[in-house]
This record gives sequence, structure tokens and C-alpha cells, in this order.
Amino acid sequence: MTTEPNELELLHGLALNSRQAIEAIYSDNYTMIQHFILNNNGSADDAKDVFQEAMIVLYEKVRTGSFELNCQIKTYIYSVCRRLWLKRLHQLQRIAPELQNLEELIAVEEELEKHEQRNRDFQLMEKTMMNLGEPCKSLLEAYYLEKKTMTEIAGHFGYTNADNAKNQKYKCLMRLKKMFFDHYNNRNNAGN
Repeated sequence: MTTEPNELELLHGLALNSRQAIEAIYSDNYTMIQHFILNNNGSADDAKDVFQEAMIVLYEKVRTGSFELNCQIKTYIYSVCRRLWLKRLHQLQRIAPELQNLEELIAVEEELEKHEQRNRDFQLMEKTMMNLGEPCKSLLEAYYLEKKTMTEIAGHFGYTNADNAKNQKYKCLMRLKKMFFDHYNNRNNAGN
């Protein structure tokens, strides 16, 4: 795999300490790293620390002038962050010693692709929620995000009782599911 021209520009900008290049690399990659760290016994502060370390590693590599990137920047950053985090977990003894070589067992590209697919699915779900319309959107948010009870939802939305609110939530959920899978299938069929 060859590095894309845009990525070469970012690496060149990073070598020159360009604020714009650093911010672009940060905005393109930080969320992915944060999800990885948070899903693997870490905190938001851990994610910031590990990401900064990976940026320093990348910066030092591109400053040599002889660094050749044979993958996408995000793959490289993910790989560095993964190794740094697993090493830190091992040092903190948050993982069993037999897991210390986990990065060798799981192909980084494979995991990254799964992560990206999950992100695309979440973005599609978010878009579908935005198109769901009222009162379904607010009702589902009240139940799933705000953790309100059916009695609270019935009172807020003017349903006669919790059972009626529950029935409406079910109808809204089925509508959301249908819309999501229609969009999902259309997106996947368009990709083929």
C-alpha cells in the first residue's frame, strides 16, 4: 500500500511542525484511539497520554527524513497506540501476563476495519435517529439515553399510562429499526 498524496502532505507538515497538519492528524485519529483506550480499561486521560506519545513517535520518525510509511497514518497511529497501551496495562498489571503479546495475535488492520465499520454503523444510526421524527426521536432518547422510566415518559409525553408509553416506544423502535436497515442495506448495495 502506498501513502496517499494528502497523507504525504500531512507527514511533511508534521515534520515542519505545522499546526494545521498536527490538528488534521489529531482530528482524523484521536476519537478512534479514545474508543480503543476506553474499551480496554482506560480513561479519557489515558487516551490523551497515549495519543500524545504516539504523535511524538510519529513526529520523531518523520523528522529523520528517511521514514517511509507503508500504511495509512491512522493504521500507524493505531498500531503505536495499541502497543503503548498494552505495554502500560501490563506494567500496571491490569491484564494477565499471557496477554502481553496480544498485539501479535490480532492483526491491527483487521481490528481497525472492524472499528471503522462500527463507527460507520453508529453514524448511520445517528443519522437515522435524526430522520426519525417526533415524538419517536424524543421518546427513544428519553428511554435509552436519559434512562427515564415508562411512567415518567407517559407523564412527559401525555400518554394515559406506562403501558401506552411502552407500546408507543415499541412502535418507534420498530420504525427506527426498519429505517436503519433500509439505509444500511442501500449503503451496502451501493458499495457493491
